[in-house]
Parts: sequence; structure tokens; C-alpha cells
Amino acid sequence: MRELIKRYEDRLGSVLALIEELVSQESKSREEEPLNRLAARVGAMLAEIGGEGGAVEYIPANGYGTHLRAVFPFGHDRFESGILVVGHLDTVWPLGTLARKPFVVEPGGRATGPGIFDMKAGIAILIESLRSICTEVAGGSSGTCRPVRVLLTCDEEIGSPTSRWLVEEEARRATAALVLEPPLSGGILKTGRKGIAAFTVRAIGKAAHAGLDPRSGVNAVVELAHQIIDLAALNDFDRGVTVNTGLMTGGTGVNVVPAEAVAKVDLRFHDQEQGERVVREILGLRPRLPGASLEVSGGINRPAMARSEANLALFAKARQLAEEAGMDLREQAVGGGSDGNFTAALGVPTLDGLGVDGGGAHAEDEHIVVADIPRRAALLTRLLQTV
Repeated sequence: MRELIKRYEDRLGSVLALIEELVSQESKSREEEPLNRLAARVGAMLAEIGGEGGAVEYIPANGYGTHLRAVFPFGHDRFESGILVVGHLDTVWPLGTLARKPFVVEPGGRATGPGIFDMKAGIAILIESLRSICTEVAGGSSGTCRPVRVLLTCDEEIGSPTSRWLVEEEARRATAALVLEPPLSGGILKTGRKGIAAFTVRAIGKAAHAGLDPRSGVNAVVELAHQIIDLAALNDFDRGVTVNTGLMTGGTGVNVVPAEAVAKVDLRFHDQEQGERVVREILGLRPRLPGASLEVSGGINRPAMARSEANLALFAKARQLAEEAGMDLREQAVGGGSDGNFTAALGVPTLDGLGVDGGGAHAEDEHIVVADIPRRAALLTRLLQTV
């Protein structure tokens, strides 16, 4: 492990150049053409290093971009159970962000740029890890214990609407899943994630003149206010259940009793059964005002990634590898979701947060720690070789 870290330290300039290239190709979710171009560029790099028996496949998602799948047999049957590496090409940053927020390596040892932490740096260390393993195979080394399958999607940041089936298809043939999402600051890996559900709550009332005839109206905003209070009562922070009304709109003017009001609601949960119970409660909301009605739609879009024994065993493997280089690797369950939720829900041992340490995901101070690149590349390489 120490020797491998040294190898990546010697290649740090090349890895940073690759990260800069990826960051400089903006790829906001739903921006189809930029995402197509990025998939083509990353696919070309994977094909170049793939070696004999490798394959790269482009899977178009109309209106979203292109999903990228690659297989690295490393001397095994490419269809046998292997290691699945999951990542995403899309970011949250609008096109044009790069003009005011370019890739920069700062004097303090940070590198910044839109999407660098989540998760262009993770893609870069994957490419470097695969290149390193393929070079070893070409030189006569044994490579890996299993074939490696890579899936990089183009819509993870918006809930994986067109790629979930792909993630689950690959998970069903996987022995383990390694997810390239960024770690928690401090390099903490993720062994559990909350499930996520989203809802639209629409209150329907009756319009009326607010001054001349208010009693003939039914105020949809007031009805929705009742529902928001009821939704807040479903929070159970001690058990990890959070219900957040994040957006609300309603009404057409201050002198009109509003006929309609709409809220967008986010639900998070650690336990799948508990989450499904709260979903039923939300879908079962009933109107509070005479004459009002409700329309509630939505449900679970990411199942819970339980902090399972299988996930913890995979983390223990990673920690053992890290200890060889004097790294103190830690793990934690977190509230955000990823495509690792899908793999873990199918019973596949899943380890998340294998990207480069840093912070500021989705925020103005998004950055990575440059010194962590060799360590993370080495850890990913050894996991690919030994799992």
C-alpha cells in the first residue's frame, strides 16, 4: 500500500491534470449535449486502458445525457460475478459556472472547481486506478480477484430517474459495490444512507373576493398550513425520520381567497419499514377545512441503505488495507442518498464515499484536499485488486 501511494504521489501532476480536464467539462444534470460529450471523453479513456477483452458501452437517456458502462475482465470471464464501481457524470452546477469558478489549485493544498468534490475527482482516481491495474496485468501481474464493472450515470443528482434500472441490473451480478461519492470531510466512508421519498401536497379550496365575499371562499393556503403542521409532527429525530416541507406556493393575489396551494415535501429515514409507514401516513392526509380537498402524490425514490453487517465487513476490508499505510479509516451512516442505496437494498455489500477527501459539496467552497489524492487512489486500487 505504501509503495502504491508513492506511485500515485509521483503521478500527482498527471492526476491533477485529469481532474482539471473533467472539471472543465461542465455537466449539469439534464444538460444533454455536455453530458454526452463528457461520457464520450471518459468512455474513450476507459476504452484506451481497457486491455484485451474489455468493453465500453454508451446507453443514451433521451433528454438527460448518456450513461456509461465498462467491463474490465482482468483475465476472468467478463460475465461472472464481479466488483461494481458506481459513479455519476452529472453535477448540480449551472452551465457557465466555470467562468467565475474555474479549476484552481490553491497555495494551501486545496483544489477547487464546480463538481470537483462531487464527483469529478472520484472519476479521475477510478481512471488512474484502472490504468495502474491494467499496466500491471500487461506486465504479468495477476490484476484482480474478480472482473470489474464500471457504471457512470448521467442523472444521479436528480434522483436517477433513467438509470436506476441500470444500477440494479449491474448490482444483481455483483459481489460488492464501491461507490465513488465523496467521503464526509475527514475522509470518513459511508456504510449507511437514509432512504428518500418526495411528495407533492396540493390543497384545493374555492376562490372568492377577500373583501366583499370572503365567507363564500375556502382558503387553500390555510388548508395547506394545517397540512404542513401535521407533516412536521411526523418528524422523529431520535429514530432518524425527518419530514421537511421545503417549498410552498399558493394564491393569485392578496385580495383573493386562494383556490390552490402546493407544497413539496422531503422524507428521509434509516429504517425501510419505518419509512414505508410514514409514506402511508403522508399519502393518507385528509383535509381539515370544510369544503377543501387534497391531492397527495409521490413516494420512495431511494430505499434505505442499511448500515448492514455486509457493508461493515466491506469497510473492515478497506480499513485493513488503509492500516498498511498508517491511515486511520472511519465510517458513518449519513442522511444523503446515492446510487449505493439501490445496490445495498438488493443485498449487495456496499461501501460509499470512496472519492477524494474535501468538502463543500453543492456549495460555493466545493474543494478537494490535493494531498489525499494518492491515498484515495491507492485505497481504491487495492480494493479493486483484492475484494
